[in-house]
Amino acid sequence: MKKKSKTKSNTPRHEEWTVKEHTEVLEFLFKVMPSKSRNAVKGILKRGQVVVNDKPTTQFDDALKPGDLVQIRDRVASASVKLKGLKILHEDDDLIVIDKESGLLSMGSKQERQMTAYRQLMEYVQSIHPNNRVFIVHRLDRDTSGVMIFARSKMIQQHLQKAWTEAVQERSYIALVEGVMKKDGTITSWLTEDKTFMMHSSPKPNHGQKAITHYKVLKTNRKFSLLKVNLDTGRKNQIRVHMQDLGHPIAGDKKYGSEVNSINRLGLHANAIKFKHPTSGKVMRFESEVPASFTRGFK
Repeated sequence: MKKKSKTKSNTPRHEEWTVKEHTEVLEFLFKVMPSKSRNAVKGILKRGQVVVNDKPTTQFDDALKPGDLVQIRDRVASASVKLKGLKILHEDDDLIVIDKESGLLSMGSKQERQMTAYRQLMEYVQSIHPNNRVFIVHRLDRDTSGVMIFARSKMIQQHLQKAWTEAVQERSYIALVEGVMKKDGTITSWLTEDKTFMMHSSPKPNHGQKAITHYKVLKTNRKFSLLKVNLDTGRKNQIRVHMQDLGHPIAGDKKYGSEVNSINRLGLHANAIKFKHPTSGKVMRFESEVPASFTRGFK
């Protein structure tokens, strides 16, 4: 018998059934969800979304008996896993898309003991099943906020990284920069990194990695400009270096020439990403709201 769950209004609704006869979990799920493909049902089980008598399971052959309550929930992770500085925007068998706050490292070194986005997501997926893992597809600087993609297998990670240019159709940022910018434009240069991990820009072809940044002026006032920035390439610190090259460093970016920090953070936000899903081929787009501090002071 299928029925609606009795949940509070702020809790995601889910499907549930009462078992009528002895069976196994996967066999039961196939029977009660005939409209879904067998692979889709297996994916729901694999992600830990199946709960039997309030206990999550990922085992296809777990025994069910009459009277057992089987539920399908949005996500099931250990209550001890508290995600800090990030939220999950999307999750499936292949990917996890997150919205990262400024100040959180994407991924640290082996010696890095700070909590990172990678470490938190690893704890999250392993609370569902100990064999689960995540793999970072691309990074955001610690002080850059916004949308990031993680893969749930090495194969998916490598597929996305190798096909990045073809797969990613949009990768846009919102940047708060110093000074008044009057025109939209594009800047192209070649980036290299020195021994102090500073990135440097050169106009000489092939002198480093080619970097192309497009920018559009959204708003200006007497001290700042708000830009929408799109990347053809994703080099380390690319936007930060290019804004410095233009004489309009990103607000709060002391490393690359900023002299003011009126918003108490780096004025760079990964606003949106649009890409072709590596397995389904479906075009997906995820967007993160622009921080209020970026738009304060503009009419």
